[in-house]
Amino acid sequence: MGMPSSITRARLDSLLTAAAGTRVAVIGDAMLDVYLRGDVERISPEAPVPVVAVSDHSFTLGGAGNVASNLVALGAHVEFVGTVGEDAFAADVRRMLREESVDDRGVFTVRDRPTTRKTRIVAHNQQVVRADWESTGPLDAADRTRIVACVRDAVRDADGVVLSDYAKGLLGRDVVEAALAAPVVVADPKPANVAIFSGVTCIAPNAGEAARASGVPIVDDASLARAGRELLAMLNCRYVLITRGEHGMTLFGPDGERFDVPAVARTVFDVSGAGDTVVAVLTLALAAAIPAATATQLANFAAGAVVEKLGTATATPDEIVALMEHADGR
Repeated sequence: MGMPSSITRARLDSLLTAAAGTRVAVIGDAMLDVYLRGDVERISPEAPVPVVAVSDHSFTLGGAGNVASNLVALGAHVEFVGTVGEDAFAADVRRMLREESVDDRGVFTVRDRPTTRKTRIVAHNQQVVRADWESTGPLDAADRTRIVACVRDAVRDADGVVLSDYAKGLLGRDVVEAALAAPVVVADPKPANVAIFSGVTCIAPNAGEAARASGVPIVDDASLARAGRELLAMLNCRYVLITRGEHGMTLFGPDGERFDVPAVARTVFDVSGAGDTVVAVLTLALAAAIPAATATQLANFAAGAVVEKLGTATATPDEIVALMEHADGR
């Protein structure tokens, strides 16, 4: 997979225009990210812990919801398939999806688990503690049947599918097989679940996840290549994209093809959600019939734009163009 020529501004604009309007189904674990922010001025008299005087709070879509947000920011039509609990927070997830014009018909309530939420208490821009509400066991048989039916319905008109796995019990082989009816299926798997994603178009783990999933410790370039080839063979997928933080990302394809791109972020504020951005842009580009190596470049620029922001974030077409122009020195 040879290095394509540098993307021109006109070419990038045409690629992003082509991708806009693509129909993508996001199937995965929706989460609610809650941030409580304030200052610490004293230690609690009850225990040796800081007392945070909360001054503001915010709610954002996390997990697979952040993938949906990234897709919407790039102009995709998005349908979401997932679950929420029978609690007050379910309404927040649905409201935020609808506010972004995401089709939430495939989001349904399960009664034996909470809406997944992660509450972070932040003081002076530093996270003090995080509290999680979640269930990680598999869905029961009736709910599994329901989720598979929702997936079949969602992929019928989809150009591409994202399988966003946060290991909360939603994704199983039955769900993956239903999703495989779509032309392009990209998965962001947790290592323990990697086997269920056999047959997808592409998986996009980070280096640590790729090492655990393949059983190959990644310590140098040769072991990186072994891990990539092992995952290709293990899952019978067309591509494996391994994201490598400050080392950029590497795409492995059929017949030993390989394509490396360097990281392009100018300043890294927060890597939260960067993997969601990569899988969103990669899926959108492949679904728009953009070549895989070029899709990887787009995903790399989008991830670079996101890590320059604090908190989980999305990249707009203008931000991707601006970072590309900076990277090219124009």
